[in-house]
Amino acid sequence: MDITWLGHSAIKLEGSKIVYIDPFLTGNPAASTTPDEITEADIVIVTHHHSDHLGDAFPICKKTGAILVSIHEVAVEAEAEGIPNEGMNIGGTIDVKGVKIHMVQALHSAEKGDPTGVVIEMDGKTIYHAGDTGLTYDMKLIAEFFKPELSFIPIGDRYTMGISSATKAVEFIQTKKVIPIHYNTFPIVSADPEEFKRRVGDMAEVIILRPGESYTL
Repeated sequence: MDITWLGHSAIKLEGSKIVYIDPFLTGNPAASTTPDEITEADIVIVTHHHSDHLGDAFPICKKTGAILVSIHEVAVEAEAEGIPNEGMNIGGTIDVKGVKIHMVQALHSAEKGDPTGVVIEMDGKTIYHAGDTGLTYDMKLIAEFFKPELSFIPIGDRYTMGISSATKAVEFIQTKKVIPIHYNTFPIVSADPEEFKRRVGDMAEVIILRPGESYTL
């Protein structure tokens, strides 16, 4: 599976299916691509209804025919625009085109519905995208139930966990590999991923990507 960080919290997973998560590209000064450059997608996942996560999800789905997966209220909005969608809620699991998606809790806010994280099972790999969240003891359940091989964890502080909390989250999640996200998009969420890597130490392999860079899992 090829994993590409597109900047901010936007992720592209490419294996047997092409999955985008939180594709905030338009208006994102750190974005490594544009919606116009995206020609293929099977699934687009939105963790919560904030503009820097919903982003270009609807236009990408309309252009590619991808299925939007999100919490119920966002799915209802997509339905009104004729977008194929699968609404769900925290605690639920769905299978979309052979990709299993579990919706889990996040501590944050949202304009509609609730904030969420997602655990994705595809091609024998288990990946956790925390969305926007503060540190929560429920992350221990992610470790116990799902045992993610790789996790996307926000480190930018102010609106999400900062480096200290994110380091504790890695301990809770017991993930083998972690890619920091949601930092350095704007000055207000500046963070040093190398400091995060030092603090995580031997708990997990920290993979630092620049926007547009990929990692093969």
